[in-house]
Amino acid sequence: MNITEDIRYIGVNDHRIDLFEGQYVVPNGMAYNSYVILDEKIAVMDTVDQNFTHEWLDNLASVLDGRQPDYLVVQHMEPDHSANIENFLKIYPDTAIVANTKTFAMIDQFFGEGICRNTLVVQEGDTLSLGRHTLTFVFAPMVHWPEVMVTYDSTDRVLFSADGFGKFGALDVDEDWACEARRYYFGIVGKYGAQVQSLLKKASSLEIEKICPLHGPVLTENLGYYLGLYNTWSSYGVESEGVCIAYTSIYGNTKKAVELLAEQLRMNGCPKVVVNDLARCDMAEAVEDAFRYGSLVLATTTYNAEIFPFMKQFIDHLTERNYQNRTVGFIENGSWAPMAAKIMKGMLEKSKNLTQLHTTVTLRSAMTAENREAIGAMAKELCREYVAHSSENANKNDLTALFHIGYGLYVVTSHDGKRDNGLIVNTVTQVSDNPNRVAVNINKANYSHHVIKQTGVMNVNCLSVEAPFSVFEIFGFQSGRSADKFADCTPVRSDNGLVILPKYINAAFSLKVEDYVDLGSHGMFICSVTEARVMSDKETMSYTYYLEHVKPKPQTEGKKGYVCKVCGYVYEGDELPEDFICPLCKHGAADFEPIS
Repeated sequence: MNITEDIRYIGVNDHRIDLFEGQYVVPNGMAYNSYVILDEKIAVMDTVDQNFTHEWLDNLASVLDGRQPDYLVVQHMEPDHSANIENFLKIYPDTAIVANTKTFAMIDQFFGEGICRNTLVVQEGDTLSLGRHTLTFVFAPMVHWPEVMVTYDSTDRVLFSADGFGKFGALDVDEDWACEARRYYFGIVGKYGAQVQSLLKKASSLEIEKICPLHGPVLTENLGYYLGLYNTWSSYGVESEGVCIAYTSIYGNTKKAVELLAEQLRMNGCPKVVVNDLARCDMAEAVEDAFRYGSLVLATTTYNAEIFPFMKQFIDHLTERNYQNRTVGFIENGSWAPMAAKIMKGMLEKSKNLTQLHTTVTLRSAMTAENREAIGAMAKELCREYVAHSSENANKNDLTALFHIGYGLYVVTSHDGKRDNGLIVNTVTQVSDNPNRVAVNINKANYSHHVIKQTGVMNVNCLSVEAPFSVFEIFGFQSGRSADKFADCTPVRSDNGLVILPKYINAAFSLKVEDYVDLGSHGMFICSVTEARVMSDKETMSYTYYLEHVKPKPQTEGKKGYVCKVCGYVYEGDELPEDFICPLCKHGAADFEPIS
């Protein structure tokens, strides 16, 4: 396979394997990828599993066509990629092994000291010229071993990504990438989200046209899709709206409760309900589903004063992988001393940002009418946000939405006649309740101010504490005059035709401008409420919460000047001009503070 004019694929397919890493079922086999860069000097990128020595060496010899390789780049020392280093050196003993210090230590551990006669130790950011091609080495520790590095070829703009962007399955099988890549990611790399985020940040500065992983297909098109999924997975974001139910049942009563909940969820408009019987399903797929969807319901029995073993194993899998940022509900069953819910909650205590449902269902042997009522309440609680986003089923006159107004952060949406727009504001106030009036302050420099002055309508979306920094980047750091802020979003609309954000909000209301007050730099829109919806009881994002938990810490080390308290922009200089406007978030000098 030709990746580019100079880069060749020499990997192998493994259809003999039944369990990858001794635990993951791989019905469609596995690919072990290796590559060769042909230039004035030749670089081989990694080896393959020990069971395919001769096939790989034959592939290599065919590509070399009598030439000798100059370098073997070792990016990752797991044996499915490094097993043939010694066999390679028996045939090409003068080839230089290119690796970092930790990798060379592992080579000695696997093969004994002294097998590498010619070595090139690289550091973060080092480059290696092959002639026309220049390789840059980028360290990726704990993605997912400590020695891992990836390699960027700036000539062909190819990223050799080690285990990143890999998937289960051989290359001669046609299957959906995301499903098996997701199972692979959360099974093997899921614990190391912070490290993957660090690598993605490094990769964002590279111009990448192709990604060559050590497992799975070479990615050549729509790279934004793959990078976007990795960003969602590694930030523990919600990929798909829906509810995952994971359960165990001994005599079928807990299963009946789960089946009733699934039915109720579908009736209440849940877009996707996935049910996993933990005693019978692929545990790795159940873990994948738990990380994919925004809500999880755990249902099990009290067993030996603990919980049923498969459920215990499942929760251990989640917590080992830093399960977080989800809504979780519990169904327990116990004939004389039900303890399962208490135990499950205790196992999840250290998980970050889990919102537990108000409703917990307790069965004592078989279901009762009271249990059915509780399951219905649980379904409504889980579907509250979906119902609120529904044009047909939403309560559009829920004025308790106004209770979510505080000194918080909001996305105000509008429409300029051609496309939707939105911006972050932090001054929304209820000024009267008879009639209901809400005041919204917007900086005149913002395009939204101009649009709302013309149209007289807007929506206010109350951000919850779940909102990630990407929301503020989209709606706070770019102008709707030049950027389509909803390009990658399928929005929900209120009756006035304006956008309601599909997630990260706890309430939304539609406003009609009744009066306007000129406040100099800002304009105050006095509005009547034409529609109000409540999505959840999750806490409203306050300005303080944003500063402490959401906004990344600014990179001020070694710099002298001022830093924007809103977005972290650094102005370097002795004096900050009084009329200075932050180029990112458009806040003025008053929102800057000296770098200490």
